[in-house]
Amino acid sequence: MSFTVPAPGALVREAAAGRAPAAEPPHTGSALAMFPGQGSQRPGMAKHLLARYPDSAGRVLRDAGRTLGVPLAEICVRGTAGELARTEITQPAVLAVSLATYEALRQKHGFAPAAVAGHSLGEYTALVAAGVLTAEDAIRLVLRRGTLMAEVGKRVTGAMTAVVGLSSARVEALCEDGDIPGVVEVANYNEERQTVVSGELAAVTEVARKAAEAGAERVVPLRVSAPFHCSLMREIEPEFAAALDGCSFADPRITVLSSVTGTRVRTGAQARRLLHTQLAGPVRWLDVLHTARAAGLGPYVETGPGRVLSGFARRTVPEATVRSTNDARHINALVRTGTH
Repeated sequence: MSFTVPAPGALVREAAAGRAPAAEPPHTGSALAMFPGQGSQRPGMAKHLLARYPDSAGRVLRDAGRTLGVPLAEICVRGTAGELARTEITQPAVLAVSLATYEALRQKHGFAPAAVAGHSLGEYTALVAAGVLTAEDAIRLVLRRGTLMAEVGKRVTGAMTAVVGLSSARVEALCEDGDIPGVVEVANYNEERQTVVSGELAAVTEVARKAAEAGAERVVPLRVSAPFHCSLMREIEPEFAAALDGCSFADPRITVLSSVTGTRVRTGAQARRLLHTQLAGPVRWLDVLHTARAAGLGPYVETGPGRVLSGFARRTVPEATVRSTNDARHINALVRTGTH
């Protein structure tokens, strides 16, 4: 099954800058495939994929498991929440399930998005979908990334907290308050009024307290094993740079929107640099959604486990059609309506 929808024009920002968009191969629609990051995992998250798509999705999961040297398909079907919470397992597992979902939709239902984007870890999935990285290299990189991040978590007492109901500028100002005891920085710009901070536990706790006093609707501590996307991750940059240098990066075959910049990735060399920057830099997902909206992309299809990105998209681009694929029911709805 495939769907023909007029393709979107060049990105508005590119046109305004007077740059011609790079040539792209034909695609069957103007969809944006959104790939989730860490936090979207759940027990049994691949069960529906292996039951319905044993060849396409099953092959991806089996190949990923061989690359890792662990029974990944089994973990993604029968693993406990505790097993899946380990960063060095979580990251490859979310990547593999997202790739398996994408491959099943592509092979069995003609899914061919015009553009792809991934939230943090999800950027690796997007780069595989765009032909920049091989799935094997992406799995290996994510395993190394997760292992290095977990090591930081063992050495640093860190935390992450989502602040809902304040502007990002207000949250930035709270982080920059001279009275804050330690490192705390904005890690995720998810929505207009949802910003995640990351850093040392005492500093994050104090920013959360000040945010509540400033009128935040909610302050939600996140269940994470390390303070991601802040300067505390800089210590692992050299080791991860070596891992990146050991992989080949091709130029994208379809549009990739980077969660590091919120704008288009044009070359493989740029993609490599952005993955390095991503470790200690914030996720600019709100900018990704603004760029997609300006480009006329849609529908927005969250491809993989979870529905967090679907919520961000619905609230940021309320006029858009948004779909998720985290279980059989949602995949059936996507295929039945033909909105991709």
